[in-house]
Amino acid sequence: MASSNTLPPKRRAALIRASALAPLFSHLSRYKVDLAGFLSRHGLNQGTVTNPYSMLPLAQYVRLFERAAAELNEPNLGILLGQKIRPADIGPMGVLFSLSPTVRVGFERLSSYVKALQGGTQSTLFEVGEDLVWSYRIADAELWPRRQDAEYTLVANCQLVRSCFASDWRPVEVHFEHAEDGDTALLQRIFRAPVLYRQSGNRFVMRREDASQVHRTEDRGLITILEHHIADLIGQDNDEDSITDQVRALIGLYIGQKAITLETLARDLRMSPRSLQRRLGEENTSLRELLTQHRREMARVYLTQKGARVSEVASALGYSDETVFWRAFRGWTGMEPSAFRRLALATGSMPDDVAAEADTETGSQAGVRGDDPSHPPD
Repeated sequence: MASSNTLPPKRRAALIRASALAPLFSHLSRYKVDLAGFLSRHGLNQGTVTNPYSMLPLAQYVRLFERAAAELNEPNLGILLGQKIRPADIGPMGVLFSLSPTVRVGFERLSSYVKALQGGTQSTLFEVGEDLVWSYRIADAELWPRRQDAEYTLVANCQLVRSCFASDWRPVEVHFEHAEDGDTALLQRIFRAPVLYRQSGNRFVMRREDASQVHRTEDRGLITILEHHIADLIGQDNDEDSITDQVRALIGLYIGQKAITLETLARDLRMSPRSLQRRLGEENTSLRELLTQHRREMARVYLTQKGARVSEVASALGYSDETVFWRAFRGWTGMEPSAFRRLALATGSMPDDVAAEADTETGSQAGVRGDDPSHPPD
C-alpha cells in the first residue's frame, strides 16, 4: 500500500460547459467591454464560448471570473451575477431543479447532476441533526482564489430556491471557504442568515422540515426526459470516478460537519465497510491516507490566506483542538503552522514541504472532530 507520505496524484483536468460563462459575458457586454479582446487575453476565443455545449478548462473559468472582477473593479461580481440567475440559465439541470417537488429533492438533483455542467466539483446533501446541509466545493486546492465562483454559486442557488419554491426562503447558515472580503453585509442581507467564513467548504445549512415541504406535484414524464438528457451529457464528457475519487469527494464535503468513518462513507457509497476498505486497498490507498492528504493539501491553502488563524484552520479541517493540528502539521512539513503562514505571506507563494512528512499524524484520529463518532461536529 502506498505510504501516506506521498502527495495525492494529479487529477484529470476538469472541464466546464461554456454555457456557465453566459451570465458573465452578458454582464461584460453591458459594461461595453471588448469581449473578443478580453477572451484573447485569457487564451479563449468567441467561437469556443458561444457554443453552450462546448467545454473549457475549469481552471480557466475560475481565473477568468477572478480577473473580470479585478478588471471591472467589482469585487462583488459573483454576487451581482448570482442575483440575476434563472433556472434556464443553467440548462436542463436548472429546469429539473425548478420542477422538483421539494427544496430537498431540488438540491439532491443539483448534487447528482452537477457533472452535466462542470467537472472537478464536489457537491452533496446530507443530514446533521435536524438540519440538512448542501455542500459545494471545487476539488482542486490549487485553484485559488475562487471567491467569485463560490459566491456566485451560492447566491444563484438561493435565487433559484426563492424563484422556484418560496420567495421568503432563508437558510439557517451560509458557509464560505474563503476569508471575509468585499461587502460582507451585502451577503447577509441577500441570504437573510448568518454568513460564516474560512469554513471547510461552501454550504447552505437549512431546516430539514422546511426543505421537505411539498410545493408541487412533478410531471414524471417530463422529469424522466430531462434526467435522460442530463445523464447523456454526463456520459459524453466524464469517465466514471474511482472509489478513491469518490472517497476524496466525500471527505472534502463532510470534513468538520459529519463523521468521516469507513462505516459512514460505505453507507453513502452503498457498500459494506469491509468492501470499501478492500476497494481502497486495491487502489493502493486507505481512508486514513486520503484524509491525511486532504488535510495537508487544504491546510497549506488555508494558512496562506491573509488573516488566517491556526485555530480556525484546525476547526475547518475537523480537528478537535489546535494542538492536535499543530502536531500533525509539523509532522508533515517540519514547520509550525504559524511559521509556514509567515513565510507564505512574506514570499507571496506557498512554501514547499521542507522535511520528510511523518507517516501519519500521531494520535490524530483519537482527537479529531468529524472522524470519530464520539466527537460529533459542532
